Amino acid sequence: MMLPPQTRDLAQSLIAHEGAAGKTSEPMELAAFRVCETLRRPVSALAGVDGFRALLSRALALARVETPVLGVLQVAADGSLQGLDELGRQIDKDQVAEGGVILIAQLLGLLLTFIGEAMTSRLVTSEEVLPPSRPIPKNGVRTGFEVIMNEVEQLNGVSTRLEGVADEHPPFTEALLTVAGNIRNTATVLAVLVEVRSPKPN
Repeated sequence: MMLPPQTRDLAQSLIAHEGAAGKTSEPMELAAFRVCETLRRPVSALAGVDGFRALLSRALALARVETPVLGVLQVAADGSLQGLDELGRQIDKDQVAEGGVILIAQLLGLLLTFIGEAMTSRLVTSEEVLPPSRPIPKNGVRTGFEVIMNEVEQLNGVSTRLEGVADEHPPFTEALLTVAGNIRNTATVLAVLVEVRSPKPN
């Protein structure tokens, strides 16, 4: 399943965010598999546990073709990944990390195919996946990160307005929804970039 570069870029950004968050003591090369767990709840709420398990199983099958080291993993009945301990003992950590990127990219690709760009963007930017961005101060000099987040907010606003216009103008609905989804995807990538690279408060 050939994926556009933007899907892989988004996968890498989500993994980088998960690694930077430092929620567990697991090694960085396993951050991608924590992203699977982070996505499990919101996707299951939308598609059901069986739906998420089917998507993750398919993504894992596709990723194994490129990275056989993922063959030690299995998807449990609840949609969680089993075999991470064995995967963590693999000698080639770079191959494990690359396999994680491919797995998340394939999962995102399947989500884009089955639920569309707009819904996938909403899932990826939900509070369960990415925490709310830090508010932009009303006074004082804004940092570069805050300026970018202001643009993210503006882009999301444009996307929402275009979706509203699409409902009111049926001849242009499909085209407008496509444009709105692309804008929201751009905002998502920017938001992830800021979350990963902005300095964390002490």
